[in-house]
Amino acid sequence: MGAGHDHGQQAARAGEKHRGRLWAAFGLLLTFMVVEAVAAVMTGSLALLSDAGHMFTDVLGMGMALAAITAASKASRAGQRTFGLYRMEVLAALANAVLLFGVASYVVVEAVRRFGQPPEVLARPMVVVAVAGLLANVVAFFLLRAGSRESLNVRGAYLEVLGDLFTSVGVIIAAVVITLTDWWYADPLIAVVVGLFILPRAYQLGRAALRVLVQAAPVHLDISVVRAAMLGVDGVADVHDLHVWTLTSGMEVASAHLALERDADFAAVLATSQRLLRDRFAVEHATLQAEPAEPANADDVCHGSGW
Repeated sequence: MGAGHDHGQQAARAGEKHRGRLWAAFGLLLTFMVVEAVAAVMTGSLALLSDAGHMFTDVLGMGMALAAITAASKASRAGQRTFGLYRMEVLAALANAVLLFGVASYVVVEAVRRFGQPPEVLARPMVVVAVAGLLANVVAFFLLRAGSRESLNVRGAYLEVLGDLFTSVGVIIAAVVITLTDWWYADPLIAVVVGLFILPRAYQLGRAALRVLVQAAPVHLDISVVRAAMLGVDGVADVHDLHVWTLTSGMEVASAHLALERDADFAAVLATSQRLLRDRFAVEHATLQAEPAEPANADDVCHGSGW
């Protein structure tokens, strides 16, 4: 027995309602990504190139997020796609994390190589472009802040913009140091710091996406507590084959077998159990199977899953 309302559309709206802000941030950062890439080539700055590279992953990640949100909101659950395309959001977030990790690793390796003989860079235009990039990231940061609490995809874009904020600050610091002291090591040094700042955030995002893909229980739910709460429902003698996992952002799902006491009200137990999962644990979609605790014959015994 499943919950009787459209959980899929409710989950899809977690990302869809922030789509306008995501589009605005996408356009803004796309523009400044091009500006920074051109400026990095002109000035010879690795720090500025790292900022442009990071901004590239922002733009690409937001593009994937927009595509995933659009696909999920319009996907039909008919035919073989019984849950629609909601996992597209999680796949996009994982790809985003991989891209972040790759760019950060490249910047760190290239910066270490430059320590041997740091090239001269044009610091003044580097400052101007970095300040403009910082302002663009501040605007994008506030555009995505609210949505980051509700959608894994928006959260990925938000984390990238947050990292890019620090990247822009680092580039400004490097440019000022070079302008005042001609200490060219500031450029690769800041690039290393920025790369090391990005890496753990890429890991955290990838880990969150992988937890969803391997159908691990949500980190905020203790399965033993869920089982104990369901056992406390009047008429329930036992709970087994309990599974709880995340389908996509804002959509926790569960399935379980409930062994009922002899005089239990079948419909009341199912309704109470689903209400418990929804109200106490925010599990909106629950598929529950009820069975007698003492079956009349062996054929009525539920043997459960083999995994």
